[in-house]
Amino acid sequence: MPTPTCVWDLKATLGEGPIWHGDAVWFVDIKGHRVHCYDPATGATQSFEAPDQVTFIAPIDDDDAFLAGLKSGWHHFDPKVGSFTHFGEIEPAHLDNRPNDSTVDARGRLWFGTMHDGEENASGALYRLDAEGPHVRIDDGICITNGPAVSPDGKTLYHTDTLAKTIWAFDVADDGSVSNKRVFAQVEIDDAWPDGSVVDSEGYLWTALWGGYGVLRFSPEGQIVDKIPLPVPNVTKPCFGGPNLKTLYFTTARKGLSDETLAAHPQAGGLFAVDVDVAGQPQYEVRLDLP
Repeated sequence: MPTPTCVWDLKATLGEGPIWHGDAVWFVDIKGHRVHCYDPATGATQSFEAPDQVTFIAPIDDDDAFLAGLKSGWHHFDPKVGSFTHFGEIEPAHLDNRPNDSTVDARGRLWFGTMHDGEENASGALYRLDAEGPHVRIDDGICITNGPAVSPDGKTLYHTDTLAKTIWAFDVADDGSVSNKRVFAQVEIDDAWPDGSVVDSEGYLWTALWGGYGVLRFSPEGQIVDKIPLPVPNVTKPCFGGPNLKTLYFTTARKGLSDETLAAHPQAGGLFAVDVDVAGQPQYEVRLDLP
């Protein structure tokens, strides 16, 4: 597998949440309070300032805007004017939580997690948001949630407890209810923790490694079958993009790295890309009636 190249050396503090939408890669810098957009056809870039920590964005059905998860709550993000409009709380402020990672399934449901902003308390939870009403808690007791991802048939949800180095799997019913929580995989690599994930069109799970200089590919049975190395320590999440969904993009982070490590890995915090043989799944849109 070839080594990914840095396509945008923007030095994000905590690059996260890449998605492919409108022939471009959209992603966030959580601690930098920014939404970024990269057009691979032209190399053009855009950046938008958010009101506070923006942790994910998801395209909205029948709209040229996004649903955005911020520490301060739900926002409607309109890139045409760069505006963020707050319309709801996600969790009570006293928890000092923020949302983290998310994914959208083929039915337009948003799956997302929350985490303790100080990375100390197991106050994070996993939620589902759909058109029927407010977000529904489906798992909890987690300090750092990560990597919600859904299989191509929509029947399996993957979710990561980063500090426990555990990737869980759930069965998903047609109505979005989940059952049969089980260990999908344990990442038994020293000084590396599983971060964001994405599932390709063959049902294999790609999981980024915080501190692990790369991304692992797991079979549907939970076995590691491949690894893509990256030239930076903290890889946060992959996504598929390009005309045939055969380019993997990766966000990375500078957060937590010493000056010595940053000097040795100057592209930390950049956006990376590599071509692969197996295509990803499309980026689905959230189907909600938003204010």
